[in-house]
Amino acid sequence: MSNQPTIIKVAGPLVVAKGMGDAKMYEVVRVSKERLVGEVIELHGDEASIQVYEETSGIGPGEPVERTGETLSVELAPGLLTSIYDGIQRPLELIEKQANSAFISRGIEVPGIDRTKKWDFNATASSGDTVVGGDILGTVQETTLIEHKIMVPPGISGTVKEVKSGSFNIEEIIAVIETEEGTKEICMLQRWPIRIPRPTKGKGIPSEPLPTGTRILDTLFPIAKGGAGAIPGPFGAGKTVTQQSLAKFCAAQVIVYIGCGERGNEMTEVLSEFPHLEDPNTGEPLMKRTILIANTSNMPVAAREASVYTGITLAEYYRDMGYDVALMADSTSRWAEAMREMSGRLEEMPGEEGYPAYLGSRTAGFYERAGIVDCLGTDGRRGSLTVIGAVSPPGGDFSEPVTQNTLRVTKVFWALDAKLAYKRHFPAINWLQSYSLYAENFTNYYDKEVAEGFARNREIAMQILQDESKLEEIVRLVGTDALSPKEQLTMETARMIREDFLFQNAFDNMDAYTSLKKQFRLLKAILMFMEVAGPIVEQEDFDFGKLQTLPVKEVIVRASFIPEDEMEEKFDAIEEQIRKELGALQVTGAPGKTSHEEPVTA
Repeated sequence: MSNQPTIIKVAGPLVVAKGMGDAKMYEVVRVSKERLVGEVIELHGDEASIQVYEETSGIGPGEPVERTGETLSVELAPGLLTSIYDGIQRPLELIEKQANSAFISRGIEVPGIDRTKKWDFNATASSGDTVVGGDILGTVQETTLIEHKIMVPPGISGTVKEVKSGSFNIEEIIAVIETEEGTKEICMLQRWPIRIPRPTKGKGIPSEPLPTGTRILDTLFPIAKGGAGAIPGPFGAGKTVTQQSLAKFCAAQVIVYIGCGERGNEMTEVLSEFPHLEDPNTGEPLMKRTILIANTSNMPVAAREASVYTGITLAEYYRDMGYDVALMADSTSRWAEAMREMSGRLEEMPGEEGYPAYLGSRTAGFYERAGIVDCLGTDGRRGSLTVIGAVSPPGGDFSEPVTQNTLRVTKVFWALDAKLAYKRHFPAINWLQSYSLYAENFTNYYDKEVAEGFARNREIAMQILQDESKLEEIVRLVGTDALSPKEQLTMETARMIREDFLFQNAFDNMDAYTSLKKQFRLLKAILMFMEVAGPIVEQEDFDFGKLQTLPVKEVIVRASFIPEDEMEEKFDAIEEQIRKELGALQVTGAPGKTSHEEPVTA
C-alpha cells in the first residue's frame, strides 16, 4: 500500500495527490473510491495536481488515486454522428439510463461508442496493397448522409496481409497489416489524445468561402472553408441563435456543436430542437451529420476545458476523411473562465483580469487547429475544418482579454451589437465594427461561381453604409433637409440595404436561408435603384418624396421571400419595374447629373 498514490489536498475541482513520482503530464487518473475521472495538470516531485472532471464534494485526504498510464483521449469509430456527449465523451443518454436520473451521478463509466452494434464494413483495400497512415481500408455507411471511412491509423505503414468485408462491431478485427515492427491488427475503433492535433501532410491557403445562408455574413463578412471566426457579443445579442443558424445552413458536411459552460435552458433548447431539425439540402434530420457536446454551466468547471478539445478532435477525425467540417464553440469565454479558476487554485501568477498568462497561447492553439489540409494517405484527398467561436465579453466590452486574444488568431470578426438587438434587428451584427480578412481571397471565386460583379457590389454596399454613418451626424445636428439630393439618396439606399438585405428572420423558413446567387440579385436590385435614381433626384426642384412612394420599393422589401426556383424571373421583373417607375419621374429634357459611383449591375 505504500506505493498507492493518495489524496493530500482537495480544493474544489483541484485534487493534489502524493506518490505520483512516475506520473506524466495530462495522464488520466481515477480519484477516490468513487473513481472520478481526473487529469494530471502539474507535477512537483512526488506530488501531482489533478483537475477532476466531476464533482469532488465529500472527497478528502487519504483516499486512493488510481493511475491509468493513458492520456485523455477520444474514441473514433462509426457511431459518433447523432450522438450527444458530455465534455469527456460520455453519451448523455447512457449516463441517464445508468444513473436512472436526469442528473449525472459521479463515477459513472460508460463507453463513448456502442461496442455491440454491428456495422456493414465494405473493404476497398485488397490483400497485398501497400498502405500508409491515412489510407482508406474500407467504408461504413454511418448515416444516410455520411459515409464513414475507416483509415489506417497515423504512424502505421506496411502491406495489407488480410482485409475482410462483412458485419462487425467496432472492436472486431477487419484488417491485418504487416509492418517493419511486426503484424498490426486493425479494428474500426481508434483512440486519439485530445490535446494533440491530428497529423496532416500540410495546410493550404483558404480560397473558397463557406456559404452560411446569412446575407450579412456571406456578402459582407464571409468566412473561408478552413477558416477561423469569432462572434463576440453581450447577453441577449443573439450568439447562440446565430451559431444554431450556422450549424443548420452552412455548407459543411459534418457539424460539431460544443455547448461549453452555457446556460442549461439554452443547451436544453439545442438538445431538444436539433434532433427534429431538417437538413435543408437533403430533407433528412440534421442530427444525421451532427455531433453535440453538452457541458452546461452547472456541470463541473474543469470539464469545460476538456469539452473544447474533445469537440475539435472529433471534428479533425472527419476532416481527415476528406469532409468539410464546421465546429461551433459556444462559448470560449466560459472555457477561459474555467482556465482562470483552475489557474487560481494552482496558485499560478495571474495575468490580465486574473486570466492565466497562457490564455493567449491556449486560445491560439485551439483556433490554429482549423484549416484546409492535405489529408494523410496516398489518394490526395483534402478536408477542411472551420472553427467559429462565440465569445461572451462581460458587459459587451470587446477590449477584455478573451476577445482580444481571439481576434489575434481569427480572421473573421462578427461583432454583435446590443443596440441592434434592442431594435429587433437580427442578426444583430454591427456592419461598421465587423470585418473579414478572407474577403479579398474570394473575388475570383465569386466572379466565376456566383456572378460577375459580386465583389464590386459588396464594396459599394460597404461604402454606402459607411457614408450613412457620417451623414447621420449631420442629420442629428441640422436635420434631413440640410442634405443634398444625392446625400438623401445615399441615406435611403443605406436604409434599404439595412432593412431589406441585412435584416433576416432566422425563424422564417423562406427568409432564414438565402443562396449566394439570390443574395447577389437582391443587393443588385437595391444598388440598381440607387444608380438609376442618381441623375433623377438631381433634377432641379425634384420632390424626393415621390421616390419614397414608388410601388417597386414594396416589391424590393418582399424580394427576400422569393423562392429560389423563381429567382431569375422575379428579379428580372423587379429590375424592369425599377427602370419603368424611375423613368416616369424623369423630366423630359432635364439635365441629369451622373452619380459618382456606378454599381456593377451587369
